[in-house]
Order: sequence, then C-alpha cells, then structure tokens
Amino acid sequence: MPRKLGAAVVGLALAGLSVLATGSAYSHGYTDAPISRQKLCANGAVPNCGDIQWEPQSVEGPKGFPSGGPSDGTICAGGNSRFAQLDDPRGGTGWPTTKVTGGQNYSFRWQFTASHATADFKYYITKQGFDPSRPLTRSALTLTPFLTVNYNGARPPATVTHQGTIPTGRTGRHIVLAVWTIADTGNAFYACSDVQF
Repeated sequence: MPRKLGAAVVGLALAGLSVLATGSAYSHGYTDAPISRQKLCANGAVPNCGDIQWEPQSVEGPKGFPSGGPSDGTICAGGNSRFAQLDDPRGGTGWPTTKVTGGQNYSFRWQFTASHATADFKYYITKQGFDPSRPLTRSALTLTPFLTVNYNGARPPATVTHQGTIPTGRTGRHIVLAVWTIADTGNAFYACSDVQF
C-alpha cells in the first residue's frame, strides 16, 4: 500500500512538471539589441536588480498593449511586482544606454529560452520631451508602434532579428519598448531598452 501511494505521488509530480513545461513557463525571451534592462541586470552591468538577474526571460504580463497590458508605471516589468526594479528609472540616468541615430537602419534582436506560438512583435518609443526620471507610462510613449512584425502563430527560432528604422525627431535619452505577443495564451513579454540619440 505505501509503495503504491509513493509511486502515485511521484507520478502526479511528474505530470505536474509536464503541465508546467507546456504552460507559460514554456515561452520566455528578452531583447539584447538594443540591450534591455533585464539583460543588463542578468549580465551584472546594473546592480540591485532583485530576482530578474536570474531570469531575464521572465518579464511576462497581460497582452493587449497599449489598450490593455500592464498598468502605467509597471510597463517595463510587464506588470509583475516581482520585477519592479525594471520600472525604477534610477534617477533618469542610472540605466546604461545604447547609442542610436534617428533614421538609421537597426537590427532589433530577441533571445529566447523557449519558443512559443507568436502573434507578433511590436516596438514603441518614447516621445520627445518625456521625463526619464519617472516610470514609463503610455502618455510618455508614441502609441503607434514604429515597427510591427506579424508572426501568424509561428514559433520563432532561438534568436530572431527584426530590421527596422529608428524613429527621427528625437534627441537625448529615450526608451524603446519591445512587446512579444503570444498567440495561444493571454500574455505577452515586455522589454525596455534605454537608448541615447
């Protein structure tokens, strides 16, 4: 009797792990060009990041941005309070930047720890005059994406690059928000990259 019960418990535990492997834990990713805040935390370039330093691929939140998705002030963390350090503007100058020029052709790159059926990738950028010392809000962003890549339910490879043009009419510090929308769940992945024009 105890042996059968032990085998049943082990079997249920393995089944639970299989379910987890096919759920949201199956799909994870982040941007590394321009380098995202979560990747800067993971590679040790920025200290005091909390849990995100161990799992930069996990910034997952509700999809539907900008009409839905994470609330204002929590966008960079995907609305996930566990990764709230990503929403901290660090005085407006604490995040390292990637140098960009308006009008340049740029290769935006995602790294994935696991693939997932994908609706699309969208890229947004802050408006000229936004305040980099405050957490990111919709009012700070141009809410029409400057680049959209439709994926029609396909699964991306381990690394995917999207060619796009950096928007013009900006100077100084800005944030590029990349959103990877999953086709078969209610979630999307969010990545904020700080750039300097």
